[in-house]
Order: sequence, then C-alpha cells, then structure tokens
Amino acid sequence: MDATALDRERYISLTTFKRSGDAVQTPVWFALHDGKFYLFSEAKAWKVKRLSRDDRVRVAACSVAGKVHGDWIEGRGRVIDDSELVAAAYSALQKKYSWQMTLLNLSSRIFGRIDGRAILELELNCTR
Repeated sequence: MDATALDRERYISLTTFKRSGDAVQTPVWFALHDGKFYLFSEAKAWKVKRLSRDDRVRVAACSVAGKVHGDWIEGRGRVIDDSELVAAAYSALQKKYSWQMTLLNLSSRIFGRIDGRAILELELNCTR
C-alpha cells in the first residue's frame, strides 16, 4: 500500500514493542505530511515510552476498535519536539479530521491535557 492510499484510512493500528519483544497494538488517528505520518498521544502513554526506547513500528489500516483490514507496513518512529514540525503535524491532523479534531482539542484545553501531548513521527517503508 502506498502512503496516499494509507492516508485515506481513518485509523491505523500502531504496533510498538515491549522490552520483551511482545507487540502492543493501538488504534490511532494519523495524518500524512511531507511523506511521513504523524499522530499524537498523551506524552506519558506507554506507546510513547515504548517508542522512545525502541523505534521499530508497524502499522495497518484498522477500524476504530482496532480490527485490522490492511497489510502490515514496517517502519521507524520517534517523538518530535521541533515546534515547526509539531505545528505542521497538527495542521495535517486538523485538515484530515476537521471538526472532530477541533472538538478533541477544545476538550483537551478545557481539561488541561493539551500540553501533555507528544507528537509522533512515523517513517514507513511505503514512504521511503
């Protein structure tokens, strides 16, 4: 699957890896920007911790409940902190998820969680 086709999906199942090598899958929103995929998560989430320790990832298109319906794609991921790249990632997510992203951001601001987010960048084999 190429990057553009994957970007048409609403969710991907993001797989990160524990120290033991066991895979953990999580359905997430994501958006394509300049050939890489971006997503956000609570900075203290286990997937962020796992990714900070082991940059291997794999993704597949999935439903909101995480039921995979696409081929798995291998890649690498990282947490980003460059302010321009973070802004570009949020812009891509806003464009893709529109009012849903606006509503989520509003509730995150109200409950004080928006500053506790991490932006993750995925470079997948389909985007290299």
